[in-house]
Amino acid sequence: MAERVLIVDDDPVQRRLLQNVVEKAGYQVATAEGGEAAIGLMMAPDGPHFECIVLDLVMPDLDGLGVLGRMREAGLAIPVIVQTAHGGIDVVVSAMRAGAIDFAVKPVGAERLLVSLRNAMATRALEGELARMKRSRGGTLSFKDIITRSARMRAVLQAAQKSAGSAIPVLVEGESGVGKELIARAIHGSGARRGRPFVAVNCGALPENLVESILFGHEKGAFTGATERHEGKFQEASGGTLFLDEVGELPPPAQVKLLRALQEGEVEPVGGKRPVQVNVRVISATNRDLSADVKSGRFREDLFYRLHVFPILVPPLREHAEDIPDLTRHFMVRFAAEEGKRVRAMSAEALHLLSAYSWPGNVRQLENVIFRAVVLAEGEEIGLDEFPQIANPGERAPTLASSPVAAAPDPGPSPPLAPGLAPGIVIGDDDAISPSGAGVSLPEHLVNLIDEAGHARPLEEVEADAIRFALTRYRNQMSEVARRLRIGRSTLYRKLDGLGLTVADEAGS
Repeated sequence: MAERVLIVDDDPVQRRLLQNVVEKAGYQVATAEGGEAAIGLMMAPDGPHFECIVLDLVMPDLDGLGVLGRMREAGLAIPVIVQTAHGGIDVVVSAMRAGAIDFAVKPVGAERLLVSLRNAMATRALEGELARMKRSRGGTLSFKDIITRSARMRAVLQAAQKSAGSAIPVLVEGESGVGKELIARAIHGSGARRGRPFVAVNCGALPENLVESILFGHEKGAFTGATERHEGKFQEASGGTLFLDEVGELPPPAQVKLLRALQEGEVEPVGGKRPVQVNVRVISATNRDLSADVKSGRFREDLFYRLHVFPILVPPLREHAEDIPDLTRHFMVRFAAEEGKRVRAMSAEALHLLSAYSWPGNVRQLENVIFRAVVLAEGEEIGLDEFPQIANPGERAPTLASSPVAAAPDPGPSPPLAPGLAPGIVIGDDDAISPSGAGVSLPEHLVNLIDEAGHARPLEEVEADAIRFALTRYRNQMSEVARRLRIGRSTLYRKLDGLGLTVADEAGS
């Protein structure tokens, strides 16, 4: 979903011109013919959310300065670019003091306006990210800091918010990378323990022989190497929240002691003579099916019921794909600031590519992909070239990723095609191919468009097969391969890199 811009101008011709410029740049646009109408749009309970406002200063009902004043009173922190036909220094100063982020004199050029829009949105996003990071470190992160426009995610957050006001045990469930820890931090930051310690422990990363020591602490001399007394994570989180990530990975002995800690509110350090009282709220998370682990005997049933009092299921990113554009911009701004890059925007084509991808690694994978794109970017805009691993994921060809493509002899003329088949394509004709596509033996010059489940294969897989076939047919002669595929050599090398292929160009061209 593109950013939404509100254009406020009483002149219908000027309003239409600005709308055309902004829409051609890929933004969504809403318009208002006066200040009162603009305030009505911004204040509507179920109204649209605006990332930026282009505001005329001189209007008959409520002028631009009046709109800025009303926005300040309502606490609306939307960046505003003001424009007017009168560019005196006193007007500029008044507008900036009233809260405007930029100023333009009519008639404003298209390039000038778009630069102002990109800068305003990037500045606002960076300020929001800095404030969010500060709240996260201070233990005051709230549900308002979680980026989403998805109705399904909002329902999840509403349920999580209900748990924040009590000490009820919460189990956050979901695939790896969906943001379970973020939900836990928001619960902590919205409850009575906000501002107190939030201690996160990845149970799956704990050495089995040190689990109890890390969680519950140990006394000096309790075991070889215990040269001094150590407080465990429960004591470290005293007064606050202990987040047990991947709790299903705990070994059975630790599960027993965890159950006692939850029931009695006390822990027994390794080598200790008496239990230690702790005041900790425990929030746990898992990407496993704990109920199945209980049936198999891998996880204690009594501990499961102690943890599974208030379950919260976080959906995978592919099930709330409408959040991908906002998450993308969020990560882009953050990494651009951290890396000192002048990245300001992302092309519409790149955003469409990201929105259409299935994201098996969920939000964590998206975050890492954007990090890489920001590092690769050479200009102010991120384009398709920065996402080779999405357009041509190398993991789809594990057998070829670790070895060069071998040259093969010229196969000679292609054999005749079966009736109804176009060159290089196999269609899912019920008379020719089974719905599952299994057991079908294809000539090498044909590409199967049907996967094992009987569905159309993703475009990136088909493209990867075409590249591999061309490499073999033209003996790795890169110029010829690129010419036959009608792409540039640099594009071909980039796609090969995305596929994880190493090719020696026989012709040296």
